[in-house]
Amino acid sequence: MEAKIFFGDVEVGKTKISEIYNPYNNKLVSQYPVCDASDAKEALKIAQKAFVDNKSIPLSQRILWLEDVIEGLKKNQEDIAKTITDEVGKPISSSRVEVQRCIETLCLSISAAIEHHGETYNSDAMPSGRKTLSFFKRVPVGVAVLITPFNFPLNLIAHKLGPALISGNAVVLKPTPEAPLTAYKFAKLFIESKHRCPNALSVVYGDAEVGSSLVQSAIPRVISFTGSVPVGKIIMQQAGIKKVSLELGGNAATFIDESADLEVAAKKCAIGAFANSGQVCISLQRIYVHESVADSFATLLAREAKELVVGDPYEEETFMGPLIHEEAALRAQNWVQSAIDEGAELLIGGKRDGKIFSPTVMNNVTDTMNIICEEVFAPIVSIVKVQDFDEALAKINNSPYGLQYSIFTNNLQSTQRAIEEFECGGVVINDIPTMRFDIQPYGGSKLSGIGKEGPKYALEEFTEIKSIVIC
Repeated sequence: MEAKIFFGDVEVGKTKISEIYNPYNNKLVSQYPVCDASDAKEALKIAQKAFVDNKSIPLSQRILWLEDVIEGLKKNQEDIAKTITDEVGKPISSSRVEVQRCIETLCLSISAAIEHHGETYNSDAMPSGRKTLSFFKRVPVGVAVLITPFNFPLNLIAHKLGPALISGNAVVLKPTPEAPLTAYKFAKLFIESKHRCPNALSVVYGDAEVGSSLVQSAIPRVISFTGSVPVGKIIMQQAGIKKVSLELGGNAATFIDESADLEVAAKKCAIGAFANSGQVCISLQRIYVHESVADSFATLLAREAKELVVGDPYEEETFMGPLIHEEAALRAQNWVQSAIDEGAELLIGGKRDGKIFSPTVMNNVTDTMNIICEEVFAPIVSIVKVQDFDEALAKINNSPYGLQYSIFTNNLQSTQRAIEEFECGGVVINDIPTMRFDIQPYGGSKLSGIGKEGPKYALEEFTEIKSIVIC
């Protein structure tokens, strides 16, 4: 099936198309039109006019709009889940969860918009002031450009699109080139709704040329991007004076101390490290373990990894399918071999079969190895022995990233210190750093980005404060 461009409510195709093949079986699963800079500019002009035309549309209609889309997702849940699996190779059970989370994200966007409002303030609080009616209100920014990744090709669109549209903006969406049909089917639910704000959503496809045209234009007031650090840096350089929200990944870590339940920790860490083949921004990559329990934990984690079902993403019991590209699997293989050459121990995994890379546990890893310093975005996790919490804390924080960290402990003091001293956007106690609830504020520090997602918090990105004084 071919995805199409949406220039506002108008569906358009092009002569030049690109093809998407399933990462597991290499079958052709979708096609999409190859866009260029002129398409990006056309979409932005339509969005600019749509925002002006739709300014007076009440929140009640926008609520009905999202509710319409929610019903469409519910009716087409299995089809959309299969499309996700077709395009990115995500296990079908996980794809179904993503559709359900997308539904919930839109529900949260509605709830957040209802509660999102300004407040009054006392203009006579200082001697130089005087009594007035003073308040501020939240207003939409205007045009928002949304650029989304392949690893959650539906829900990460929802995290941007829901808050952007419910708050009254017009949007140009550039979804990942790896999952165009997923984005197209989602966008079509918005376009076909009888409650839609006319032409408020456009969709274009492409890579650097299209992305740069969208980012550099003076039309959008906000750029919301999820993806890699190198691309995030380019966006910051090109964007000019506009709001920019970046979620740029991480190098998630946990500490397991001598008081932790090792069986529980091993089960959770296997999920955190290998879910979605490690292609998660908060995928568990670094495990620091107290030296007194490190060997026992390593044995338990290797056992858990061995029991995971890897292979055909269309099988119900499959936990882990292929990586998105063969290049990603080759890169993972090189990461592992490099660490082995530097003295690390391969406990389990390290094998590649096309795009499938087996769940891999590395032991005796040191701070200087690339496998622990960089974001691997693959099913590889490394174990490092430490003497105590102080050493673990220093090593965990010694990273250019700061998205989410966690700790497994029954020590209250260590819990309190982790909350206060971990340098990151989110801290999890007695679970994996991969844990994320769509209702929570989500975003990191350092190279992990700027701004927050989670519908309530994304509304801050897609609105501006207008201050009013009535004398």
